[in-house]
Amino acid sequence: MTLGVDRHTSRSDMRGDILLFAVCVLLSVSAMVLPDRIRDPVARALRQTVLAPLLSLQEQSQLLVASLSRYQSVVAERDSASLAATFVPELRSENARLRSLLGLGQRLNTGYLAAEVLHQALPTDALTLLVSGGRKQGVRSLSCVVSPEGLLGIVSTVDDETSVVVTWANPEFRASAMAADGSVYGIVAPHGAEGPGSWLLELRGVPYRQLVPDGTEILTSGLGGVFPRGIPIGSVLGLAHEAEGWERTYLLRPAVHPAAVSHVMILTSSHLPPDMHAAFVGPDSTRAAP
Repeated sequence: MTLGVDRHTSRSDMRGDILLFAVCVLLSVSAMVLPDRIRDPVARALRQTVLAPLLSLQEQSQLLVASLSRYQSVVAERDSASLAATFVPELRSENARLRSLLGLGQRLNTGYLAAEVLHQALPTDALTLLVSGGRKQGVRSLSCVVSPEGLLGIVSTVDDETSVVVTWANPEFRASAMAADGSVYGIVAPHGAEGPGSWLLELRGVPYRQLVPDGTEILTSGLGGVFPRGIPIGSVLGLAHEAEGWERTYLLRPAVHPAAVSHVMILTSSHLPPDMHAAFVGPDSTRAAP
């Protein structure tokens, strides 16, 4: 019994839909054949009454789509600005370092090669760097490598287009050094025997009776003929340890950190100023922060 009623109701609904569709088609055909003077007022009345809610809904939908598009555009611009802002300090630091390198080159005038730090020479060795510039550019083994702040290391291996630089953090690194006023001489080596450690240096072999004040600038002494005289190495932080009655060892803060360097200068000529300290601290020198 219920099934029969459902079928009757379904047929009635179908007939109603067909009748409504036929009426709509008839009205559409009638509207198309009506003259303009009659059709236009009728269309205007329909837009202002029956179709007004639908037209308002369509307008709101278009405004929503436009607002969403503008919101996505603003978010994209904000993200781009935030991403660019994160690189501003790094770009400023690199620009300052490049200006300092240019200034150092102008003061030296000749006998150097500007090179770019490519990456670590070996993935397992954080104490060496691979730099652009090799045998074809006049680089030789044991060439001194500096940055605008001071001594970085020494060339150990030279290829045709690139070179491997051993930085001061290597446990085998040694340099003859002196205080800026020439009152104290010693040997600079990495602090500790386990590689970079805390990334400090030591001034060894200072006579026990000589005291080196904190903050004293330590330079290469030129003894041994490997490093030119006057290149900044670091500054004294304090006393590391002492052998009573024999010698003192002082901790140094390095003038330059290997990880902060993107461009370097390889000294390729033996005809350099007898004392290079003036080139690093000249009046027009702009030191970049390490």
